[in-house]
Order: sequence, then structure tokens, then C-alpha cells
Amino acid sequence: MRISLRQLQIFRAVAQEMSFTRAAEALNLTQPAVFTQVRQMEAALGHVLIERIGKRLFLTEAGRTVLETAREVLEAIDRMDMQLADLGGLARGRLRIAAVSTAKYQVPGHLGVFCRRHPGIDVALTVGNREELLARFAANEDDLYILGTVPEDLDAEHRTFARNLLVLVAPPDHPLTGQADVPPARLADEIFVMRERGSGSRSAAERFFAAHGLAPRVRMELGSNEAVKQAVAAGLGLSVISRGTALLELEHGVLHELPVAGFPLVRDWHVAWPRGKHLSIAAQTFLTELQHAPEFGQVTAAEGGPRGAVGRGFGVSGT
Repeated sequence: MRISLRQLQIFRAVAQEMSFTRAAEALNLTQPAVFTQVRQMEAALGHVLIERIGKRLFLTEAGRTVLETAREVLEAIDRMDMQLADLGGLARGRLRIAAVSTAKYQVPGHLGVFCRRHPGIDVALTVGNREELLARFAANEDDLYILGTVPEDLDAEHRTFARNLLVLVAPPDHPLTGQADVPPARLADEIFVMRERGSGSRSAAERFFAAHGLAPRVRMELGSNEAVKQAVAAGLGLSVISRGTALLELEHGVLHELPVAGFPLVRDWHVAWPRGKHLSIAAQTFLTELQHAPEFGQVTAAEGGPRGAVGRGFGVSGT
């Protein structure tokens, strides 16, 4: 064989990232090693696979052909590994989970329980924004995907496993802090800090505002929940975020949950996978355990009234 499976893995990573540096980081290799392997592939195949135009990398026509084949070959090997692992039950095997960034506060707890129950399973968790997760879904890179909302046009099977409560947060010295039963109309003149367009929390917030005839002023868009929390704490604006992402800040009074009528916005967490995909025993077991685990973010009998301080937060019971 003119090229190796390892070279196919490296080339696939570069093609997906469109960056030698990011591919090297994902593979735990050095950038020169990744670059050399791709150049050796090109020499063996007699075709340029990746070209640089300005500061960006692009696949050539030959590169697109090789990428398609690389995916088919590596997916076939993954299926073989999965089938062999299934023969051994849960004594060994692999589980690959991809989750949207907001879910990174909840999913590791579930995975921790799973790993303690099944120590022979090699577990990998990838966290990214919604766009990155859907790209991974399209490339069939993982076993299961954790999403807030599953797009209607996504050819997927999915299950709901928990609620995701979105709350309106403010710095503790905000004029609305401490007030009760704030009507949505009071938000008309407020400035907001929001996640990027297309994110689940941003879309849910926009639907709420539109339903109340509001057009909130967005001062800045930020690409992570951590950045949003810091911006709100600094007094740059209000925001709508998942309560689970801000438990510590609410508990310590860094942020305050405003009691605006209609909040919290109740959404669901979904676990999804490509329709028709054969789930390994490890994936099937995690799916079952996820659906039967104590629900994250359970609210009180008062349906989770606003919290300046939080007593109990998200958690997973032991085995």
C-alpha cells in the first residue's frame, strides 16, 4: 500500500480543520510531523491534495477525492472495531460523545458515572458550538451528540433526557435586582450581551422577545458562556443563559437571576445520532443510562423561582 492508515487519519484531520496546527493539536502531534505526513502522501499519490491561497488552506479536486475515500476507509475500520468490541460486551470498547458548549457543565457528570460503571470503555468527549457539532454530525465522527434543539431537517434519531432552563441574569447592583414579578415590558430599554446568532439560548431568547413585541439592544455577541457571564458581571448588559452554566456565579452572588414573567424558559436536552447508524453496545448503554439518570436542573415545587443564591444545582447520583 502506498499510504498508511495513519496518514489517512492525519489527512482527514487536516482536511476537517483546514489547518495543520489545529489538526496537530487534535492528534497530539507536532505541526511539522503532520505537515510531513501530508507531503509524503502527496508524493506517494502523485497529486497535490492541499493548496495554500493567501493564509488559507483549500482542498484540491484530488484532495476532495482522497478525503471521501479516507472517510469511507476509516469509518469501515471503526465499524470493525465496534463490532469486535461488541463481541466483548462492555469489557472493552470506545464511546465518542460530542456536546454543544452549554452542555459541558452537565455531560461530564453523566460520563463520570458511566466510566465508573464500565472502566473498560475508552470515552472521548468533544465540546463545540452548534455549527461545529452539526459539522461533526454530518461527517459521522461521533457516536452520540448532545444538543439543545435538533434541527427539523437533520436526518437524525433523538431522545429527550433532561430539561434545560434558561434564565435572565444581571449583575447584583442592577436596578431590577431584588424586585418581584418584573413584566417583560421593563426590558425594552435594557442592553443585552448575547451568544452568537444561531446558538440555542440566543434563538430561544429572540423568540421570547418577539412574542412580547420587544427588540432588545444587543451590545455585543460572544462565543462562549464564560465570556457572557464575565460581561454581565462587569455590567455590560443583561443576558439569557442556561441556569446550569451559572450555578456558581448565582450561588456566590456574582450574578443575579431576575424574576421576569415568563422565565425561566423551559427547553430540553436531546441526545441524537444519525438515522440508521448502528449504535455500539457502549453507546446503547450510555443512552439508556442517560435517559434513566436523575434529571439535571430539577426545579423546586415553585418551579425554580429566581435565585440570587443557589442551594442545589446540577448533579448526578452515584451508582
